[in-house]
Amino acid sequence: MSFDPVFTFGTIGAAALIGMGIAHALDDGSLALTQPIAASELVILGPGSFDHPQAGEFLKENHPVAAPVVQEIIEAPLEIMKYQVSVLDYGRCVADGACKSADTRKIGNIPVTGVSHIDAEAYATWLSARTGEVWRLPTDVEWAYAAGERFRGDIEGGEDDPNNPARRWLAQYRTETSLGRKPDPEPRAQAAFGINSKGLADVAGNVWEWTSTCFVHTTMASDGVKVASSIDNCGVHAVEGFHRTYMSNFIRDGKSGGCAVGTPPDNLGFRLVRDRTSLVQAALRRLGFS
Repeated sequence: MSFDPVFTFGTIGAAALIGMGIAHALDDGSLALTQPIAASELVILGPGSFDHPQAGEFLKENHPVAAPVVQEIIEAPLEIMKYQVSVLDYGRCVADGACKSADTRKIGNIPVTGVSHIDAEAYATWLSARTGEVWRLPTDVEWAYAAGERFRGDIEGGEDDPNNPARRWLAQYRTETSLGRKPDPEPRAQAAFGINSKGLADVAGNVWEWTSTCFVHTTMASDGVKVASSIDNCGVHAVEGFHRTYMSNFIRDGKSGGCAVGTPPDNLGFRLVRDRTSLVQAALRRLGFS
């Protein structure tokens, strides 16, 4: 696994645009390139590549198999929040009427939890509107790249009886508990779990994080390499933390939520990526480039 150096917030930004000869477009007030509200600390990672186990469930001849490992390439600098979105940050969105209240009574400068995937997307939409920038949830690949040495893929259950999936779930539970992971339900203050090699705080602490990657059910061909079929389920998304797992989007409205109805857990939050690619594209369109 290889990673390029970590850059500090502010060292790239407009420089990339200046190199493209469109820096003057950024002076247009309509682009509203202001310092992000509630996202003042970012880490910018240089492009690079790394080996990554794919997200989702993989079957071969109706038996679960380990996820294929492929080389992923991050082609452009990745700008990601150093910290998870805090209760204070999220509260500003709630105060503006753009976000629903989180299912937590915690206060202060700690990660917001009890937020659904829909809540996280609503916050990203609100922050984008307030800053004139493009904010979004990271993909599973982007999160893993930023997590560096703290990324851990799916825990394999080890028991693959296709007629009794509960055996696999129980085996997975036993595997996880045997790792010595003690209950740790309370979110901690920012940086309580330290900084990883990329400069991100609290990666794989006691708060899991939403990603934008949908759960994928994949059937492998008999050779174990090619994909025979694949079905996306975007009512479930990959979440990252102590290890990768999958979570329903959690729709609070019982009339429309179906099996996704529920209350988001109190150990699940998020951090966002600032998407400069979309910003550059907007500037190019303003200059008449397609």
